[in-house]
Amino acid sequence: MISDYRCFFCFARAFEKIIEKENLSTEDKGYFTRDMADLYSRIDDNFSAPAFSRDLHAILKQYTSNSDPYKEAKRISNDMVLSMYSNLKNQIKQSDNPFDTALRLAIAGNIIDFAVSDNFNLQETIDKVLHSDFAIDHSNELKLALSKAKTVLYLGDNAGEIVIDKLFIENIMHPNLFYVVRGALVINEIKMDDSNYIGMVKVANVVSNGYDAPSTILDRCSPEFKVLFQQADLIISKGQGNLEGLLDKTSKAVYYLLMVKCDVIADFLSVPVNSFVVYNPQFIHAII
Repeated sequence: MISDYRCFFCFARAFEKIIEKENLSTEDKGYFTRDMADLYSRIDDNFSAPAFSRDLHAILKQYTSNSDPYKEAKRISNDMVLSMYSNLKNQIKQSDNPFDTALRLAIAGNIIDFAVSDNFNLQETIDKVLHSDFAIDHSNELKLALSKAKTVLYLGDNAGEIVIDKLFIENIMHPNLFYVVRGALVINEIKMDDSNYIGMVKVANVVSNGYDAPSTILDRCSPEFKVLFQQADLIISKGQGNLEGLLDKTSKAVYYLLMVKCDVIADFLSVPVNSFVVYNPQFIHAII
């Protein structure tokens, strides 16, 4: 598992901001903090940061009357990137390498992650990714794998980011691509309504993974999703959460597309924080 003691402090900082926004009483803040510490005290060697996050959000809902605290943030994120859609599409079309540009834009979209921070600059990130080397670059292998795959499974991540995923999928133009959303509300992760809102159904078959973690945790996903996962020739996984949930849990060909946002993941991948990654572990293992 990609996790260590630093994950707890990261969660503590993130949830401190959340409970302040939710205007919990001082007493309930104390109760929630104790619940968080108790939950962490019961973890074992199989600790999963996404699963821990899912359980923490479930506990928090017991203290608030807000079932969707990120509803407005998700709408704003989707609308913000939709307003950029035409310009970004033209940028891809006019590029000397449309696949590479669309891929880079998709990874830049991974900056929209309220589990990490609600303070980000998408345009600045786009400018950076277009002029940076990937810290791990298996993009040529991904392009080749896409040309051979009969079925592609694309694991989505966050609201707003989904709009740039759509641009990348439009560039891929794969005839049998399935785009995966979360099974229920959690943080600013995408659900079916986000897919409908931004028009993903026009370019992909949209399915739910049947679970509400900010990740793809296979043993908790729906039976229907598990079948689709096993049948797919190629899997594209967006974001840290999906990486944390899937790495070393499958022998399938998975390409992880993400912006590295924390020291734990950076240390694991041996790359700097804030770097951009197109990563297939099979090629790393082959080199070793």
